[in-house]
Amino acid sequence: MSGFADEAQVHVKAGNGGAGAVSFRREAHVSRGGPDGGDGGDGGDVWLVASSNQASLLAFRDHPHRRGTDGKHGQGKRRHGSRGQALDVPVPVGTVVRGPDGAVLADLATAGDRWLAGAGGRGGRGNARFLSNRRRAPAFAEQGEAGEERWLDLELKLLADVALVGLPNSGKSTLISRISAARPKVADYPFTTLEPHLGVVRVGRPGDEAEFVVADVPGLVEGAAEGRGLGHRFLRHVERARALVVLLDLSPAAGASPADQERILLAELGRYRPELLERPRLVVGSKLDVASGPGDGGTALAISAVTGAGIPELLARLAGMVAEARAAEAEPARSIVIHRPLSEEIEVARADDGSFVVLGRPALRAVALSDLTDHDAVDYVQHRLRRLGVERALVRAGVRDGDVVHLGELSFTYQRDDGIDAAVAQSPPPRARRGGRRGRGDDR
Repeated sequence: MSGFADEAQVHVKAGNGGAGAVSFRREAHVSRGGPDGGDGGDGGDVWLVASSNQASLLAFRDHPHRRGTDGKHGQGKRRHGSRGQALDVPVPVGTVVRGPDGAVLADLATAGDRWLAGAGGRGGRGNARFLSNRRRAPAFAEQGEAGEERWLDLELKLLADVALVGLPNSGKSTLISRISAARPKVADYPFTTLEPHLGVVRVGRPGDEAEFVVADVPGLVEGAAEGRGLGHRFLRHVERARALVVLLDLSPAAGASPADQERILLAELGRYRPELLERPRLVVGSKLDVASGPGDGGTALAISAVTGAGIPELLARLAGMVAEARAAEAEPARSIVIHRPLSEEIEVARADDGSFVVLGRPALRAVALSDLTDHDAVDYVQHRLRRLGVERALVRAGVRDGDVVHLGELSFTYQRDDGIDAAVAQSPPPRARRGGRRGRGDDR
């Protein structure tokens, strides 16, 4: 099995919020104890965190599910439930996160970057929160919200200072094994390399040496930018490289002249990302030891990874190119990720069957109660929806008498004469997702 994966999917499920408690104070010498149900705890968030200790997305291949812990339920005596523990999911530096529609949601390009992949659900409020002059003994509480749940596509783009680009079997793997400790598979046939490799190269004397990272990218063929061959899956690993080494095969078995090889490679890079042609690059002829004729084949430098010819000069030039590229880079612009709360506005959407769906966190929380058969609970829902302007939003959306309206798990038939108050009062109660918790002394 391959020890490297640069594409994977992850399923994140944030923790659910805990339910609020329904409880009343019952103690000796206290004849009319009031409600004292505590709030439920918030569910735990799920974060993706860029870590330099991760080098591949292989961990998500067989185990794609990541879940935050649920918040605890509230209890009597105003004891609030503890919140769920947030989960940090480490991913390799350079991971790009995409949604189901392919849109980029996050680019974790620097170690320590964090992105909220799943927000935990809010905990429900206990019945003590609903005490008012009108409701002296509320016997209902809020259910906790469900945590966010979704599938995400992960795509790894390796971070390297130099990327080796060449046709299949051009000597890239042999070169990186010569100049670094990387040990990719080396063989005399095309597409030996099926996964990219990174190697750390050190040039200079100890204490005053330059260090840079080189990526061995699988061979490209003509048409790779359009998906031909194997190399098209790895073109993304060239995107972040500061400099490029275009490796041309000088041996008689190459099948194409160095000039044709260079033309093919640059054309594919340009079709994939035109800005790649503006990167600093060095054209290098490889396999000098078995070259068909004298000279370097028109390249800037000719080397032999087998005999070592030209390797010191190559490393010196690469170190200079990397140093210049690093110096030319301004301070990396760190995008500030602002985590805004979910929309608090009330919206009305039209379903495929012609019914109306009320959206908006406040409206959904208004009906997420433990017992909508309770008179006080129905009264609270009516008052809350009226203040939120749900009926006005429905009228603006074109609701008519007899239309079905969905509000969370609550569904009712709208009647303009009676309004939303009577409709909610006459509608069947939704099935509770999680029953409100009652404390000692629930009997009123």
